Amino acid sequence: MLSTGALRAHLLAARLAGPVATSREVSLRSYRLFAARDPRVTLGLDPGRGWGERELLRLMAEKCGVSDDPAHVSGPDVIDPERTLAGLDAFAARLSDAALRRAPVLFGTGHPHRLLGFYAALADALSSVGCAVLTPAQGRCIDITTRFGVRTYNLDYVRGVALVREPGVRVPGGGTGAHSHSPLPVRVALEAVVEARGPLPELVVGDHGWVCGAGQLGIEAIGLADTDDPALFVGEAEGRVSVVVPVDDAVRSAYYLPLTRYVLNRACLSQ
Repeated sequence: MLSTGALRAHLLAARLAGPVATSREVSLRSYRLFAARDPRVTLGLDPGRGWGERELLRLMAEKCGVSDDPAHVSGPDVIDPERTLAGLDAFAARLSDAALRRAPVLFGTGHPHRLLGFYAALADALSSVGCAVLTPAQGRCIDITTRFGVRTYNLDYVRGVALVREPGVRVPGGGTGAHSHSPLPVRVALEAVVEARGPLPELVVGDHGWVCGAGQLGIEAIGLADTDDPALFVGEAEGRVSVVVPVDDAVRSAYYLPLTRYVLNRACLSQ
């Protein structure tokens, strides 16, 4: 079993928490855009009220541990490892509850190059105890607005985890998906479940638009988020997202393995 102390040390050494690669400039820009309700950063969440930049900064300081000083405008941003550990404990508790109920679960990521392995291990563990890991709308085309204009992607699944790929890009079993913030993939997946009259997921696990898009539709959602992802933390504050773990979401994929072990152990899902 990985101890809390050992995981805290790993979080800091791998820069999953503490000073992270996400810059203060990028985080503050995201808060400005969210306050303006820019869909690139609201990620499918329709906030229940207006959130100003100062209010968002206070929320992110509370949830992540970033500085609440608006005069602090440059350098690396910071995530408090204690908040990450608390988030992982709450995240594990929701997985444990889903496992006990044998609940159908949907996994999806906008960071397949980094986080696919983390989610896939959780999907494997839940499947092994009888949870249905859903894979609706396999191969469905989705038009997503990007900074390069509207692009068409295909919804795919690897080890039970949804991601989007550019057409023609397919490596069997590979995580060569596209980086995406869009809530459209989760909406398409859920529409496909309804069309097929199958069981809706009782829990959605992921990041970016997968979490915010599901939470906005009233489905329990949990996930990971960086300091420049205020939408997930607003969703949590407003009660539409159950758990958000503050963590750098773009380090090397191998660095998330200790988090996987910790979560599975806390959720009593270790093999």
